[in-house]
Amino acid sequence: MSRPSLEVADIFRGHGSAWRRANAGHISLGQLKVMSAIESCRTAALGGHVARCEECAYSQVSYNSCRNRHCPKCQGAAAKDWLAAREADLLPVPYYHVVFTLPAAIADIAYQNKTVVYDLLFKASAETLITIAADPKHLGARIGVTSVLHTWGSAMTHHPHVHMIVPGGGISLDGKRWVACRPRFFLPVRVLSRLFRRLFLERLIAAHEAGLSGSSEVMLLSPTPRRSRRISPHCAGPNGWSMPSARSAGRRPCWPICHATPTASLSPTAD
Repeated sequence: MSRPSLEVADIFRGHGSAWRRANAGHISLGQLKVMSAIESCRTAALGGHVARCEECAYSQVSYNSCRNRHCPKCQGAAAKDWLAAREADLLPVPYYHVVFTLPAAIADIAYQNKTVVYDLLFKASAETLITIAADPKHLGARIGVTSVLHTWGSAMTHHPHVHMIVPGGGISLDGKRWVACRPRFFLPVRVLSRLFRRLFLERLIAAHEAGLSGSSEVMLLSPTPRRSRRISPHCAGPNGWSMPSARSAGRRPCWPICHATPTASLSPTAD
């Protein structure tokens, strides 16, 4: 593969210092570390190794990569390897693309508590799908899920959401047969939305009581009936709790959807 004529690292090396001086005080330590990693990637600054031919003694120096998840050179190859490995796991059945998105009020809390809130997002979304799918009133099967966390939206603003690729069916609860979902319909969106909202808020409130920082708004988001009226301003409407209806995807096209921008969403209203 030929090397592109211009890379992000080239721009950072040529203009990064001036940009950092012009924006001093507005750049986080994390952002500075990412820029530094990309600038140093595959240069002598990170060291390297020498490969030498035993026949002709020809030598070639290969510098180490930064392995930062934001580096396009490092993560480009890693993404291709990941997709190839996941594609090998695909079953010969239809697949569905489901997205769980956090509202702005929760996204602000997530920005200050990434590890805790992103973990809650993964667990609550997975438990929601698995629970509703296992209900005999819906699918009545044990399903598998592949989840991918996105923390930024297409507008490059903080927008935490989880993309999930789910087979259109699962193993029956007795483990004896495959249970397929209805054609072009996976699970009811509003049922999934309500359970996800309840599970996530219950755990977020528990984290708040345990000392989660920046979570003064959590108590306004209580999922209990006594405070249900106070959920509406934060959790309903176009920017509220959102999850699109499950979109069908074929066997091969389903994986690139993980890298697409979020689809149009259905926003459930508060009870």
